Amino acid sequence: MKRTLNTTLAAHIGEPIRLEGWIHRRRRLAAVTFLVLRDRSGLAQIVVSDEATRTALDGLPEETVVRVTGTATANAKAPGGVEVTNPTITALSAPAATSPVELWRPHLDAALPTLLDHAPLTWRHRERRAVWEVAAASLRGFRTTLDAGGFTEVATPKFTATATESGANVFAVDYFGRPAYLAQSPQFYKQMLVGVFERVYETGPVFRAEPHDTVRHLAQYTSLDVELGFITDHRDVLAVLREVLAGMVTAVSEQEDVCRLAGVQVPVVPEQIPLIHFRDALRLVGADPEELDLAPEHERELSRWALREHDSDFLAVEGYPAAKRPFYTHPQPDDPRWTNSFDLLFRGLELVTGGQRLHEHADYVAALTARGQNLDDYRTYLDTFAHGMPPHGGFALGLERWVARLAGLDNVRRSTLFPRDLHRLTP
Repeated sequence: MKRTLNTTLAAHIGEPIRLEGWIHRRRRLAAVTFLVLRDRSGLAQIVVSDEATRTALDGLPEETVVRVTGTATANAKAPGGVEVTNPTITALSAPAATSPVELWRPHLDAALPTLLDHAPLTWRHRERRAVWEVAAASLRGFRTTLDAGGFTEVATPKFTATATESGANVFAVDYFGRPAYLAQSPQFYKQMLVGVFERVYETGPVFRAEPHDTVRHLAQYTSLDVELGFITDHRDVLAVLREVLAGMVTAVSEQEDVCRLAGVQVPVVPEQIPLIHFRDALRLVGADPEELDLAPEHERELSRWALREHDSDFLAVEGYPAAKRPFYTHPQPDDPRWTNSFDLLFRGLELVTGGQRLHEHADYVAALTARGQNLDDYRTYLDTFAHGMPPHGGFALGLERWVARLAGLDNVRRSTLFPRDLHRLTP
């Protein structure tokens, strides 16, 4: 007999079935015990009336893994209109130890440290699990959209020989007796691969050794990176980002039960994402016009403005100051104080950074020299541009931040399977 998933029981009414999963909850009454079984698809109710089976079930706590064979029986009062009767229950694991949290409760009322310390267990809770299923759906939408757009998925090294992109904010490691660093992003590699495939993307971990202890920062997170060639400017990149977001939203919205469990409020991606220049954004929020970046409170105020004026959860801020952007960022043609770059704000939080890159070898030499950088540290990267590269650009989106905003979570750690931050290295 093949295994039947819980949510497909209704298709087998009157038939013998075999379920396998975790004991989610047991409720013993005078003459019957109701067993709720959980598998990857959902919950199923098993009615146990045989006294010997009831007694055996008493010795199997919640979270014990079991096999149930029986008959799928219609019952309008049961979840999904079907239950399992005349069951035989076989334990597939030793009786489970007492859980630090009660996973059978509809809502997991536990403090964040408890959730994180016991993550292998707390992720079993249906609401917690749904949060990561939102992430999985987002990844699926990301890939599907880009595959349809002629992009090639790539995989780039996470060990690098030099800490070139942001100096000290990298993790140093011992690489067979010589120093190496964990990659802060696939930026250099995805640019080089534009010279091979024209359009590339990657999903993978990035590492930031920044001593931030906030609700929005992690030392390791999942970055969704895109780079494409033959663009006119950064707005072509923003147009691709818009399509990617729409694809991700579509994939998430198709998971209605998951969205309900995770508390997701599905956004509408506008046909054109509202756009404001950085200098105008500073003026709008009453900030110092000499500021080089937006503060968190500025991001929140700008998002409120976008929702109020454009009915949009998304806002792109373009033209960030050149002094704040990496050396490879293309300057704004009519005023090099600004750049052809952007950040995308989503519900009050910076979610995406992107823009147009330099593509001429001489421009890279000049930009690195102006910043006092050693050209030898960038030799392989620079050589790429000496062999012909098209105008190109790209963006990077933080998966865990995206999911946290979708689900209205107060801390990005709640949308991260096993967070790594300033204090946490386990589990």
